[in-house]
Amino acid sequence: MKEKLTERLIRYAKVDTQSDACSETTPSTSKQWDLLIMLKDELEELGLKEITLDDNGYLFATIPGNVDAETVGFLAHVDTATDFTGTNVNPQIVEYNGGDIILNRENDIVMKEKDFPNLKNYYGHTLITTDGTTLLGGDDKAGITAIVTAAEEILNSDIKHGDVRVAFTPDEEIGRGPHKFDVEKFNADFAYTIDGGPVGELQYESFNAAGVKVIIKGKNIHPGTAKGKMVNSLTIASKFALEFDETDTPEHSEGYEGFFHLLNISGSTDETELEYIIRDFDKDNFESRKNHMRKIVEAYQSKYGKENVLLELNDQYYNMKEKIEPKFYIVDIAKEAMESLGIEPIIRPVRGGTDGSQLSYMGLPTPNIFTGTENMHGRHEFTSVDDMEKASKTIVEIVKRIAER
Repeated sequence: MKEKLTERLIRYAKVDTQSDACSETTPSTSKQWDLLIMLKDELEELGLKEITLDDNGYLFATIPGNVDAETVGFLAHVDTATDFTGTNVNPQIVEYNGGDIILNRENDIVMKEKDFPNLKNYYGHTLITTDGTTLLGGDDKAGITAIVTAAEEILNSDIKHGDVRVAFTPDEEIGRGPHKFDVEKFNADFAYTIDGGPVGELQYESFNAAGVKVIIKGKNIHPGTAKGKMVNSLTIASKFALEFDETDTPEHSEGYEGFFHLLNISGSTDETELEYIIRDFDKDNFESRKNHMRKIVEAYQSKYGKENVLLELNDQYYNMKEKIEPKFYIVDIAKEAMESLGIEPIIRPVRGGTDGSQLSYMGLPTPNIFTGTENMHGRHEFTSVDDMEKASKTIVEIVKRIAER
């Protein structure tokens, strides 16, 4: 199985599938079609049925059941992150026995064990890394790899199973993955995203999330004659950014702690835009954070004029725990599947986006499972083939256990 997993991940990783938040199409980039079409052909060759690829880039397929059981789905997204290049990915195979990993000797790019102590968990593993100039795309091509390999395993075995649905989707990295997902057409009782990190990760809680834009309008005058006339929106924006507790940020939070995150400031003297995300697991705290943002904006509107300080605040997704708890046995099934394979389940909240957050509120309860990928969205990203194999075997074991219910 390891050889198949290695070959597949390397082949998928080489396909550039970065999404684009500025695009209004679905998928947001045409290059995502390259991998979707490749996967469609591969699923057909493996013998999956009811294969459809719709106009929005949602690829669905079925492993027909041989017993009467609930229908389970497994999902992964084809796009890669927008914040680090995914063009010309050159995966490398590393048989890791400790120490630093030279990613790119020519450019002196090294993944140092002292900087990444999580490497100590991977002694004796086969790792797939980048060459230090791009991300890898294990988020979430490792998930795709695990699902395709598990599907092949199920089709070539005599294990008892109900219908198994597979979905590969676009634009998760820009928060749009489920926006045009047809839950009714997918026709599963519940599902799992295979989109987590280290081995054993099992997640059924996510942030409540909102996106914010604050637009500050100034007045540009030649600096030589600006006294009493110029209103510098950049100066106002700088003051606005300092209104928040500097420790209430991602770099100072963990576990169940929420945060305000200033993503971007862009503009000029005449107009500046600040882009934030707001995150919190607790719904009341989430509402309190949004109100705090509104009050700061109102204070600046009082000082500079309502027409000069504008707020756009939109909810993005909610904590999927509320929708999964009534069907909590699906978490238990995954937990028991891992334990039967000698994997210690690590149940902790998702401190990031997952399609399962939105899908759960669309009527498809969807916890998240590990892929064996770490250091996502950057040059130091890597996937453990050994742990990706465990993810694939976990999928097979979940399918078996559902049939036994």
